[in-house]
Amino acid sequence: MQQNGTAGRATIGLACAGGVVEGAIYEVGALCAIDDAVQGVDLHQLDMYVGVSSGALIGALLANGVSARTLSRAIVSEAYDPRLNLEPEVLFKPAFGEYLGRIRQLPRRLLSTLTYYASNPGDLSLLGLLSTFGTALPSGFFDNTPLEVFLRDALDTPDRTNDFRTLGPLLRVVTMHLDSADLTVFGEPGLDDVPISKAIQASTALPGLYCPVEINGRQYIDGVARRTMHASVALDAGADLLFCINPIVPVRLQMEEHAKRLLTKHLSYSLADHGLPSVLSQTFRALVDSRKQTGFKKYEHTHPDADLLLIEPDPEDADLFFSNIFSFRNRHDVAERAYRATLRYFRRNATDIAPTLHRHGLSLRADVLYGGTRSLYDAEDEARLRRRITGRDTPSTADVLSETNDVLNRLDTVLTRLQHG
Repeated sequence: MQQNGTAGRATIGLACAGGVVEGAIYEVGALCAIDDAVQGVDLHQLDMYVGVSSGALIGALLANGVSARTLSRAIVSEAYDPRLNLEPEVLFKPAFGEYLGRIRQLPRRLLSTLTYYASNPGDLSLLGLLSTFGTALPSGFFDNTPLEVFLRDALDTPDRTNDFRTLGPLLRVVTMHLDSADLTVFGEPGLDDVPISKAIQASTALPGLYCPVEINGRQYIDGVARRTMHASVALDAGADLLFCINPIVPVRLQMEEHAKRLLTKHLSYSLADHGLPSVLSQTFRALVDSRKQTGFKKYEHTHPDADLLLIEPDPEDADLFFSNIFSFRNRHDVAERAYRATLRYFRRNATDIAPTLHRHGLSLRADVLYGGTRSLYDAEDEARLRRRITGRDTPSTADVLSETNDVLNRLDTVLTRLQHG
């Protein structure tokens, strides 16, 4: 086994796929489980990190020494460093500048279209007329510039860096050059002068959702358009053991459909019932999953000496698919489910995973896997979340009675005034 790590140990890396906000939340829960269950490694102290889309954001923070546990508090806006608290609303700023620019083009395009059909009246059709306005549609609904600002601020500390060249471990952020469909890996020599925050902004520019991001006069979009997690980037860089986290799997509703039939007497229950977004999401997940399976089979031949450990959601966990990431409670629940599911995965596959880890000087922690039910969030975390949701701690019975008595006294005062007034 080739030893590329420090002092002769194996080179260990992490590859994180995308998945927008839901994917990032799942990844954080899974990463916390790996940190707890695997002895001999800390995920914020690895040799290399490769990320695409939201996985690039997670990888960049880990590479800067931010622990998975800290990220688990950040996703519910309770990190001790408030600069790490990313609100989902930041990711959904309408691209007003893009809208305005396209609207300004409408008069010119309308005149051009009318001029064409005046000269070619036999070519006139409603669909043809509408298609000429396609270029007037915005290139994305949202602008993810606020994400770049958030990351720039989060990395602007004495113990973190926004510069690939001054970062200790290797960090690679994968994007796709829009006009050529070529992969671009920021952080590689010649592409390491771009700020990490800017590279991640480009990598998270999911087509249709976000506008392409311009860097040095070139337009870039989400690298998932080409591949899921780009594990080959880490393998080519010399990874001996690569932890791979992929939240993008197609959902299976067979069990969910059966339960709905029993409870509601409905004859069918389908993703189509949830409208176009769910249909498109499932289609995208299926396409990405197919390419991922092909890629992992290829790695067995191209990198036979490397070991990959793939962590993914259970396809039958529909709650992850339909999670509302604008809810603090739902974000907490998704991360918690990912944490417990990953520990369950290690328990069920321990006989296969343990020898793989042992080859690289790591081991599974029996006390974590078999020492009783474990939770991602402890009592203190739960209390902070409760305060975040309700605005205060859960009141005691005495508090409720005292407040009720005050209300009744005020009501009695008002009624007395009305009687005598």
